[in-house]
Amino acid sequence: MPRTRSALGLATALCFSAFANPGFASSQDRPLTAISDVQRGTMVTVAGTVDRLLDEDEFRLRDDTGTLRVYVGPNWVPADVGEAVTVFGYMDDALVRPELYAREITRADGTIMTLSHRYD
Repeated sequence: MPRTRSALGLATALCFSAFANPGFASSQDRPLTAISDVQRGTMVTVAGTVDRLLDEDEFRLRDDTGTLRVYVGPNWVPADVGEAVTVFGYMDDALVRPELYAREITRADGTIMTLSHRYD
């Protein structure tokens, strides 16, 4: 039986999952920031719904205040369109197409995925 894209994404994410990085507070301890209030060049935690997959390693997150591009590369997006997630990461300071470089994604069921990065 062929694997679906979301199954591959979840399998890839789980391969890169680990215990929460000890250098960061757990996702439950971090304050949430509305997408409209996200500041460039900062670590931030946002929550919303996966609005759209932009690529295999990038998606658009939506909350009541707006949308935000989220980059998870070199991993596959570990969530499906319509799924509620919380994302912790670094908001880059690019003037054109700013995006959040995800370090950790928490799914609605409480599963926490710590993402590997080649850009660190």
